[in-house]
Amino acid sequence: MTEYYKYFPDSLILETPRVMLRLMQMEDFDDLQPLTQSSVLWKYFTKDLSLSAELKHWMEEGMQERRQGKRMPFVVFDKDEQKICGCTSFGNISFFDKRIEIGWTWLGERFLGTGVNRQAKFALLSFAFDVMKMERVEIKTDNLNERAKTALRKIGAKEEGILRSHMLMQDERRRDSIYFSILKDEWDKVKRSYFVDLI
Repeated sequence: MTEYYKYFPDSLILETPRVMLRLMQMEDFDDLQPLTQSSVLWKYFTKDLSLSAELKHWMEEGMQERRQGKRMPFVVFDKDEQKICGCTSFGNISFFDKRIEIGWTWLGERFLGTGVNRQAKFALLSFAFDVMKMERVEIKTDNLNERAKTALRKIGAKEEGILRSHMLMQDERRRDSIYFSILKDEWDKVKRSYFVDLI
């Protein structure tokens, strides 16, 4: 068994009181597709997932990267609503460096600002630090995305710097990406300061 599948079997489920994260499957397309229809969601995303073909390709890409041991794509299930409400992933995994990225995250518009994203981040961070014993968790976003940057500050992530002209966006804009991180030595304090209700 590879180290990847040791931590990321098909049966992996991460939970908090509000959310459950499980492996994304192509069968989830019908539940995800209605959530993608607001164009507002994709302004800072590299793909326009409101287009069914783009969503399908994005999901297929996630599953392919899973087979390659590069990414663990999850669907996010809102327990309060008893519905799938979006997606997130672990990616850019380096077991040697003990480093992992949280990203590829989106939620249906009506789930924004409900606390779902915060609880999903807690589930992912807890798994990365407490189970995988990672040294570093990194998260990047579009430097123009003030909502995402504010949300990352609210979970105790530290700004590191900006990679200029880092990614090509769907509208041909060259995106500057800003990186945030949390380190293993910071995790206990972050938990007590930002997630005390979930400990």
